[in-house]
Amino acid sequence: MTPIITIQQMGQYEGQTVSLRGWVYNRTGKGRLHFIKLRDGTGIAQCVAFKKELPEDQFEAAKALTQESAIIVTGTVRKDERAPGIPGGYELGLSSLQVIQQAEDYPITPKEHGTEFLMDNRHLWLRSSRQWAILRIRATIIRAMRGWLDSNGYLLVDTPIITPSAGEDTTSLFELDYHDEVAYLAQTGQLYNEANAAAFGKVYCFGPTFRAEKSKTRRHLMEFWMLEPEMAFFSLEDLMEVEEQLVAHTIQTVLAEHRAELELLERDTARLEKAIPPFPRISYDEAVERLAKLREETDDPEQKELLKLEWGEDFGSPHETAIAEMFEKPVFVYHFPSEAKAFYMQPVEGRPEVCRSVDLLAPEGYGEVTGGSERIHDEALLLQKIAEHKLPVENYKWYIELRRFGSVPHGGFGLGLERTVAWICGLQHIRETIPYPRMLNRKYP
Repeated sequence: MTPIITIQQMGQYEGQTVSLRGWVYNRTGKGRLHFIKLRDGTGIAQCVAFKKELPEDQFEAAKALTQESAIIVTGTVRKDERAPGIPGGYELGLSSLQVIQQAEDYPITPKEHGTEFLMDNRHLWLRSSRQWAILRIRATIIRAMRGWLDSNGYLLVDTPIITPSAGEDTTSLFELDYHDEVAYLAQTGQLYNEANAAAFGKVYCFGPTFRAEKSKTRRHLMEFWMLEPEMAFFSLEDLMEVEEQLVAHTIQTVLAEHRAELELLERDTARLEKAIPPFPRISYDEAVERLAKLREETDDPEQKELLKLEWGEDFGSPHETAIAEMFEKPVFVYHFPSEAKAFYMQPVEGRPEVCRSVDLLAPEGYGEVTGGSERIHDEALLLQKIAEHKLPVENYKWYIELRRFGSVPHGGFGLGLERTVAWICGLQHIRETIPYPRMLNRKYP
């Protein structure tokens, strides 16, 4: 019986007769010779339809194939370094072709299409080689991160998507009617993860989170995925060490497994190759000084305005980009002003205006990919911060109780999956990093 294989496996079957199942990515040729690019989800391969090697009716069917027609082909695997495809280097000389479904005129053609058209047809755009490469890399990033955590003593504990209170900023919550009571779509699983860490030591959650802020920037989505580890008996320094190990492992895994996809995306991997621990670390104070010096040195008035920053303000995109470009590797910025961060972050001893927080900034303009902190572990201080942020204390009763029963110094961080995918793939816009992006003006398809 002829084995049915995937395109990814073709190199293992050189000289053998096999069958492939998939969809027509493109067809070219004339007369007695036609070339069919076939995709099957694992790659793209060239299939050669030669008139004298196919039954007449099947050769005529090959000549009439339309883009995205579903077919099953059988033939001999031939090694040819010139053969196009992903991974390429092998082609299939056809001896049989079966048409499962002849596709109608496909709306997405090799010609240039506008972004809105492609987004309206996202359910079809996913079939293109570029989107295929991005989403395969996304899957590997997820696997690499979870694999590293699972191998280093972390337990996956799921956290709820529906929550009675804000994890951070109440102005960016999606509100919903929960049986005549107000509830929200979760913007983070972190608060619940603190409870989980007290039960299991080192935990993480990974799932969709939601932010309702009305932003149209290339870095923002309404629905995105977050990896959030949380650890008991952890300091800020412990936190940074875990972050750099996890991020470096993830990048090196992608580089090892997806050279073909990165090449297809025309990703220059030089900066990624350098993402090996240790990563540089600077304080917020030093970062502000560096930005001020950069402002002084530039003669560009627009750049001067973009880099303007008062001590106490959080970074914007221009600040993150400028700081990251001062280093060859991703850079940690730690000890942010307390007023710029969430209510639960532990103040620096002797400097209550500064908190034990850290952001990891990626180079090449990709900005913050992780943000974390030590958490407040003293009940009185937590109550004070909740009052200062004018949050309803009754909604945080269970969270406050954690500080009464074996409270210990602890910390954690969140890693935005889509921003990480954009960075590693070298994408200009975050909308390509998730199968069906939800943005300010888009919820279709």
